[in-house]
This record gives sequence, C-alpha cells and structure tokens, in this order.
Amino acid sequence: MKNFADDLARKIAELNNPTVMGLDPRLEYIPEDIRQKWIKDLAPDTELAAACAIYEFNTALIDAVCDIVPAIKPQFAYYEMYGVAGIDTLKKTIAYAKNKGMLVIADAKRNDIGSTATAYAEGIIGETELDDGSRKHMFNADAVTVNGYLGIDGIKPFLDVCARDGKGIFTLVHTSNPSAVDFQDMVLEDGRKVYELMADCVNEWGKELIGEEGFSSVGAVLGATVPEQAVAARKRMPNTFMLVPGYGAQGAGPDAAVASFTKDGKGAIVNASRSLMCAWKKREDLAPSDFARATRDEALDMKAKLNAALKDRKYV
Repeated sequence: MKNFADDLARKIAELNNPTVMGLDPRLEYIPEDIRQKWIKDLAPDTELAAACAIYEFNTALIDAVCDIVPAIKPQFAYYEMYGVAGIDTLKKTIAYAKNKGMLVIADAKRNDIGSTATAYAEGIIGETELDDGSRKHMFNADAVTVNGYLGIDGIKPFLDVCARDGKGIFTLVHTSNPSAVDFQDMVLEDGRKVYELMADCVNEWGKELIGEEGFSSVGAVLGATVPEQAVAARKRMPNTFMLVPGYGAQGAGPDAAVASFTKDGKGAIVNASRSLMCAWKKREDLAPSDFARATRDEALDMKAKLNAALKDRKYV
C-alpha cells in the first residue's frame, strides 16, 4: 500500500539529501529581465504577467535542483494573492515538479472542521467529485501542512484521505516565528507545554499510518529555531516525520536544523525558501540570468552542511 512517509524517506535516502525547497515567490525575488518580459507581453493584465513570471522562475529553479533535492514546498498564500492566475500557476508548478520526479508538500496550513476540512483535504491532496460522477485531482500534492489546534475533527478528514490515497500531512507542533512561544510554550495543569500536548496528539493520530520505513505519514512541523523543543518533541513522537522550517533566512543553522532527526539521522526534512530562491542576489560573480545556477550551488551547500551536522550532532 502506498505510504507518503515511505516515499519521502526513500527519496531522501536516494539523493542523500534531507532538504525541501520552499517556493514562496515574491516579485522582488525574480530577476528584472523575466518580470519585464512578461509585463511587456501581457500588459495591462498585470496579475497574469506576475503569475507567468513566477512560473518561469519556479520551473527554472525546479530544473536546477530536481536531481539533488527530494521535494518542493509551495506556500499557497504567495499564489492566492494573484487570484485565478496565481492559482493556475500553483497548479502548474505542482504538476511540473511531480513530472520531474519531486514530491510536493503543499504549505497551506489548513484548519477547519467537518465537511469543510473534508473539502480542503480532497481539494489539496485528494480528489474532487464532479457533476458527471467522475473524480479529478485538483492540486494533487503529496502532502499538506495543517493546523491541528481545532482538535481531531479538523484532522480526521485529512487522515482519511491519507489512508485512502497514500498521502501525508504535517501538523503544526512548534513553529519558527518569534511569538510562537507566547502560546506554544504555555504550561498546562498536567505539566506539559502546549506544544508537547500537540506532539502527543500527532503521535497518536499517526499510529495507523506508519509505513515500512518506520515513520508515519502524519508528520509534524518543528521549527529549526527551537532545537531544544525539537529534541523534546522527538522523544514524544519517535515515529513521526518532521518538517523543519526556519533554516537560512530565518536564522537557523545546520546544527539546530538537525535537532528534529532521529539518532540515526532519519525522519525529518529541512526547508529552505528565501536562501535558495534569492541565492543569486548574493553572487557578485554571477549575472542575474544565472539565478538557477546560484540556487543549485546553494542547495548543494545546504546538503553538505546538513549531512555534516548529522554526523556531529550538537542537540541530542
């Protein structure tokens, strides 16, 4: 039976690279010549011009790293802000990455209950039923980020799709933003912190979806900026696959990023977005038109640093 955690673990092992490239495009990340080309061709339809520039940028980055990076993680908000044209670019980006052999983690952070959660789950990782009774993949991502703080009735529809279609979810446990501690580190009456309670829930929710590689398709989001909490959470979630944001532009280095991994260096994938997309801006030796080469170089450097950090763990 298909299992997302198995697919991800095996792809990471195949490429020896526990990283995911976040695709959170802003227009200022895209070289000016690409932007101006589409503005010239499509003015006055500026939303479509922006979406086309983003798609050209995305596909060039995917081409540059698809043989060395296991997955992409497009953040839905950066596409939704451009309306229908942006959504179309998001769908095409997902399809393009999958065609190149990459896994796709939809960073949507959906949070709702009942039939609405079912609609989110089917739309992003499942299938939508049409008027003629047929079913169609809309986004067809392999996994999606979710917010579990509404409880199990907001998560159960996603679990059902994961079990049926071999897909995955990553549930927010401890995030990388500075104010996360205001809520997630609050101490409950039983002595647990809020994020520890969520970790226990994720561990329980995922027990039925543990694959052959020993990890569940019900994953967790653990920010790289909180390595001590990541170590504590890993003890509560020994079979959970962890998505680790916060590397690079958000300030976390490789030593902190690998805190979520198991002792044998498995079970987690580290995200980098701006540090990969904007690598060309730091390269005085390259022209802006060589932006994809800069991203590939940065991705290889990230891979080397993470693998080195896994061999010499600072947080255990």
